[in-house]
Amino acid sequence: MRAAGRAVRARLRDRIAASDPGLLRLTAGLRTVGAIALTLAVLAPLGADVHLLVAGAMAAMVATFAIREKQLGAQAVTLALGLPVALASVSLGAVLNTRLVVGDVFFVVLIFCAVYGRRFGDRGTALGLIGFQVYFLSLFVGATPETLPRLCGAMALAFCSSALMRFAVVPATPAGVLLRLRLAFRARLAQLVSAQIELLDAPADEMDKALEAVREGTARLHETAMMIQGRLEEGTPDESAARLVQRRIADAEIAAERLGLLLLTARSAERADTLTLHLPGAPAPSLAGPAVPDEAGATLRRDLQALHALVLRTGSGDTGTGLAQVRNRLLGYRDEENLPPASAAVQDVFRGIGESARAVLGLRIALDGPQDESDDTPATARSREELDAEDAAIDGGGEEAARDEETGLRRPTTRAAVQVAVGSSLAIVGGELLSTQRWYWAVLTCWIVFLNTASTGEILVKGYRRLLGTVFGVVAGILLAGLVGQHTWTAFALVLVLIFAMFYSAPLSYTLMSFFVTAMLGLLYTLLHTYSLDVLVLRIEETALGAACGVVAAALVLPVRTDRRTNELLGTVLERLAEVTEAAVGQLSGGPADELLDKARDLDQALADLRAATQPLIHPVTPLRTRRHTARYVVALLETCAYHARTLAATAELLPTHPSIAADPRLRGAAGRTVRNIETIAVRVADEHAGVQVETGPSIASLLGSDAGSTPRYGRITDRVLRHLERLDEAVVGLARPLGVPVAAPKG
Repeated sequence: MRAAGRAVRARLRDRIAASDPGLLRLTAGLRTVGAIALTLAVLAPLGADVHLLVAGAMAAMVATFAIREKQLGAQAVTLALGLPVALASVSLGAVLNTRLVVGDVFFVVLIFCAVYGRRFGDRGTALGLIGFQVYFLSLFVGATPETLPRLCGAMALAFCSSALMRFAVVPATPAGVLLRLRLAFRARLAQLVSAQIELLDAPADEMDKALEAVREGTARLHETAMMIQGRLEEGTPDESAARLVQRRIADAEIAAERLGLLLLTARSAERADTLTLHLPGAPAPSLAGPAVPDEAGATLRRDLQALHALVLRTGSGDTGTGLAQVRNRLLGYRDEENLPPASAAVQDVFRGIGESARAVLGLRIALDGPQDESDDTPATARSREELDAEDAAIDGGGEEAARDEETGLRRPTTRAAVQVAVGSSLAIVGGELLSTQRWYWAVLTCWIVFLNTASTGEILVKGYRRLLGTVFGVVAGILLAGLVGQHTWTAFALVLVLIFAMFYSAPLSYTLMSFFVTAMLGLLYTLLHTYSLDVLVLRIEETALGAACGVVAAALVLPVRTDRRTNELLGTVLERLAEVTEAAVGQLSGGPADELLDKARDLDQALADLRAATQPLIHPVTPLRTRRHTARYVVALLETCAYHARTLAATAELLPTHPSIAADPRLRGAAGRTVRNIETIAVRVADEHAGVQVETGPSIASLLGSDAGSTPRYGRITDRVLRHLERLDEAVVGLARPLGVPVAAPKG
């Protein structure tokens, strides 16, 4: 019974870790709700009225979610600076509340300064957010000079409650967050292997569904890997340890993605295109048969399940003979003589399982330190020796070069500050025409649609999502207000539930977050005895007005069109892709070592930025269907290119320690065409009138010589590297067509 209970708890823990990497959403929700509850618990016995309770609750919420730094010391400094900013903001709000023109002008200036403060990093962003939200709070609760002393006291209490929750009750140190992210990576890796098992067994009519699950699992694993890389420096004691973890995470991700592609190829009538694994909605390739046949299929299924078990037990501290035997058997597939008799495609899958087991072993050593080696087979011992040699070769990386930044009105923060100031001015005028009492809702919406957006299209989509969430939230607010009536503490309890749901859902769906915010406001209006159907309908009108003002300001004032934004980011992705490819090929050709993992991380980040910027183009409400399909196809092609480039970089870093991967000087010349093509496409993206063409020609294998596929193991590049280079070359040429870059005919 105890063993069964532990297994259930372990499965539940893995499920939670996979759904909320690092428990970041759970931590944010618990902190915020805890800070609000603590503030209310202190204010209530002191006889505070409902207005003061609402003000304290909202201040605690702002003080908690505004702080974004990762280091605890930096968080403490920002929180300490935030209190005087909040006190000044609420004081000015109370004094200027009744002075229409002066108050409106100050509000616009405050909004400009709050947005402009983003250029000073997380601290500037947090202080600007606190200043704006607290001024809004003063308008919401109707602050006056008479109530100001009590409001300031509630503010101070709210900030103290937030600090107590952040640093004592629900602490989240960088090392602790990184540890939880590692657990999430393991859980998501296990989920991906499970999806791959389902892909192996899926009948023909369910292949598309199984393939989509593999795509989703691959994307979620990559997302977690990026989150880990973003927190390595703060959460790891020294630079060499951080680089070691970074390397092992990258190895595991690449091995898992490659295993999925090999499985898809084994099920297909021909070699599967890598693009199929990255393009959402792409149909599964035609099948060679109902499944991998006969005894090889049963062995393959057993070993995939063994790999799944090995992943789940990685990092758990669980050891034993059974685990060692499973690990040894899977690592044995790295040697040709241990491969079961099967077709070439199926044998490739067994090799992929062996490489995945090696990546899992490396991940376990990097995270938990040296393991018991008493049960090692020769294959396992060889894998350990390779990992040890790689670990010894990893040294501290160089600092990233500072990148040029635009100045003046072209600087993104300055442009956004001007845009939101103009939009807020329009929202104030229009909002007061709708209501002299609730006009600030339009300003709030205008402010919010500019947060974390960089183009007119992004602002339009965000405004649409906020309006949609508000409409449904109003309906929920009406129902909840009718159920709660005048039961104050029941309403506050529901407010806490809705706030937790708001923070937990925020990274997943902006529409859902807006729904919870609006439903919560319906309860707050009930508490303030200002609830009515007219008020909630006005909320929809003000939200629509604020979103419209934001879009108008973004479109007319220093506009950044979505096409321009995506082209800039596309150029950055191509630049990073060329850097990674050229550096990896240079090292594989015998050139000096380079910071390949850092370059690959920059490529992944640039691609993530592009993926986010294309959301307006691929959103379901976008009327231009051809443009939507093109954007989705281009991003999928770039993800395919990035996968091959990452793999080349990881392989190149093995060069000093693996005798099976030797430098081949011919490679630089053979792959030069691919790098030139990437640079050519980047030139065309930057200038659509540039007279450039993408080159085509013989395959890279033929450029290396007809015997490249049958070369000895020592002294030549491996077949796997050759395949990745060829796939990358094909993907780059394929990228030229949807981007309108002419493709030159092969020279005969």
